[in-house]
Amino acid sequence: MQTRLFDIDTALVTPRTVVRRFREGEGVAWYNLVADNLSRISDLLPQTIETVPDKETAEMYVRQKLAAWLQQQEYCFGVWDNQKALLIGFVRLYHINWEVPSADITFFIDRNFEGKGLMTEVVQTVMRFTFSQLHIEKIRLRTATDNYATQRVARKCGFRREGDLRSEFRRPSGDLVDVMLFGYTKSEYEKV
Repeated sequence: MQTRLFDIDTALVTPRTVVRRFREGEGVAWYNLVADNLSRISDLLPQTIETVPDKETAEMYVRQKLAAWLQQQEYCFGVWDNQKALLIGFVRLYHINWEVPSADITFFIDRNFEGKGLMTEVVQTVMRFTFSQLHIEKIRLRTATDNYATQRVARKCGFRREGDLRSEFRRPSGDLVDVMLFGYTKSEYEKV
């Protein structure tokens, strides 16, 4: 557990989005985002799917993420389109090890907004927040070897491939898949 309190931003603005901490009452928006993208993310983020069997459970998930933020256990952001105020994506910093300190990152964007560079923009903004406000020294990203979209975002944001983990992840179908491990350090970020 982090031993000092941070005075950190709860909303980050990019040119096309607002990336912010979830608020109470946004479970329905979370439910709709996941439900609308179920076929795309079911193999890649099955644990995310489990958070939304219904709107009430989705609201509980949102509140748990808010509590985890306040306790400095993880930082979960909704990505909101700044034109329509619509939830279009998700970014989560988790598995935080305050001893290093390091964190894992995961993300996805609504199918109607992919391929426009939005997630790259969002991840770069969250990385700046992570390094400058949380004082994290390393961000890790794990992705299935066939998840090319996430690999593209990782590379565009400066992550370097650190290795492969064989048979690391089991899809809902039961298939084991290999995972690519990417990393990005604060010292690399500061050189850019």
